[in-house]
Amino acid sequence: MNKTLNMGMKTMGSSLGTAIKCSVVLIVLCGIVYPLVCTGVAQLLMPDKANGSLIQNSKGEVVGSELIGQNFTDPKYFQGRVSSIEYKAEASGTNNYAPSNPDLLKRTQESIAAWKVSNPDVPVSKLPIDLITNSGSGLDPHITPESAKVQIPRISKLSGLSEAQLGNLVKANTEGRDLGVFGEPRVNVLKLNLAINEIVNK
Repeated sequence: MNKTLNMGMKTMGSSLGTAIKCSVVLIVLCGIVYPLVCTGVAQLLMPDKANGSLIQNSKGEVVGSELIGQNFTDPKYFQGRVSSIEYKAEASGTNNYAPSNPDLLKRTQESIAAWKVSNPDVPVSKLPIDLITNSGSGLDPHITPESAKVQIPRISKLSGLSEAQLGNLVKANTEGRDLGVFGEPRVNVLKLNLAINEIVNK
């Protein structure tokens, strides 16, 4: 009886020791080695993306990330999409409103009213839907080329740049479909506004 008990205790102790060793190995491999290897590979192969795809101005100052939109309130700059979270990256997401939701209807009506005031030369019928709708994350840094083009008359008057100049900037900052197939052509609003600054502040 005692021999059987002792053998059982030894077996349990051996199994416990093995479990502890395996746990330590897994913690070291998965919690330390794997993250370090992934970080090292990412820094080696794609340092810009690994560091947050940061964007710098002409002075070398970091002004944002090409992955996260910003709220441009000055009407002489291109405006991005509506963000119900004010582009706060720590709060990614948005209210999943149905098209009939009163809050969504109110926000949309307010966006259209603001458009009419700021862009009297462009009728609401030509207002692209992405300028008055929230993206799923609330952080979308892009607008469609059409959404950029309809803002050109307003920005031309306020910035002193010709519509032709602004049209060329939009064209130069338009990104095509990924791999030529996925997604839609898009314009990064921050990059486009930085391009305006480079010309205006020369």
